[in-house]
Amino acid sequence: MIIKKIENIEAFEGNEGTKIKQIISPEETNNAIRYSIAHCTISPGESSKPHTMKTSEMYYILEGRGIMHIDSEERQVNQNDLIFVPPMSKQFLENNGKVDLIILCIVDPAWKQEDEILE
Repeated sequence: MIIKKIENIEAFEGNEGTKIKQIISPEETNNAIRYSIAHCTISPGESSKPHTMKTSEMYYILEGRGIMHIDSEERQVNQNDLIFVPPMSKQFLENNGKVDLIILCIVDPAWKQEDEILE
């Protein structure tokens, strides 16, 4: 059984500019899952760097609001919104609110550094 508390997971700075806490990955489950889940934070007035992932991603906004950019589209996103990011899409997320923008990011297959291409 795996149980984790988000406050006990150490954060690191992602290459794309967000604070990331890797919640779970296939390695921790003896490869019983294909995906990874991360808890990401973007401070007010900040944004992730434009990047492309070889894999698909799902963003679920836990707190805050922002503008999601996927290829040529941009949309206002808010708490409880779910965003699907297709593979090989140029993307970034900006926090245009007054509080931290906190999201869960689900990557399938699991996130790997080599699958991320900074623009």
